Amino acid sequence: MKRPAKEQLVAELKGKIQGANALYYTDFSGLNVKRMTDLRRRLRRAGIEYVVIKNTLALKAVNESGLAGTKLKGPTGVVVAKDGITAAKLLSDFRKENEQRPAVKGGLYEGAPVDEALLKKLASLPTRDEALGQVLGALSSVLAMFALALEGRKTQLESGTGSSAA
Repeated sequence: MKRPAKEQLVAELKGKIQGANALYYTDFSGLNVKRMTDLRRRLRRAGIEYVVIKNTLALKAVNESGLAGTKLKGPTGVVVAKDGITAAKLLSDFRKENEQRPAVKGGLYEGAPVDEALLKKLASLPTRDEALGQVLGALSSVLAMFALALEGRKTQLESGTGSSAA
C-alpha cells in the first residue's frame, strides 16, 4: 500500500474516532468469514462501525485524534461507536454465542482505558434510551402519587372532615 493510501485510511479512521465516544480493540482470529460478516452486520444495524486496519495505522489515527492509544499486536478490528454501552452489549452478546470470540484487547471509553472486565460491566449497564425510560417511569409514578394525594385531600376538604388549619 502506498503512502497516500495509508494517509487516507488514517484520516478516515481519525474522522470516525472524533465523532465517537468508545473504541474497542478486538482480536478477530478464529472467526470465519460468516461469523465476521454477522458481527459487522449486527454492529452496522446499531450504527456502529467495525474497521479492520493495520495496527500501526490504527494507533496513528487514535493518537492524532488526541487520545492515548496502546500498542497493538496481532490481527486487530476496531469497534468505533457513538454509544459505547450499546457497542459493549452487542460485542458481549456476540462473544457469548461464538466461544468468546473476538477477544477484547482493550480500548477507550470516553477517553479512559477499557479492559475486558470493564467492557463486561459496560455491557450490563442500561443503554441511554433504557435509562431515560427508567427515569421517566420513576418521575411519572411520583407525579401520579402526588396527584392521588391531592385528590384525597380535596375529597377530605369537600366532605368537611379536613382540619381547618389546611
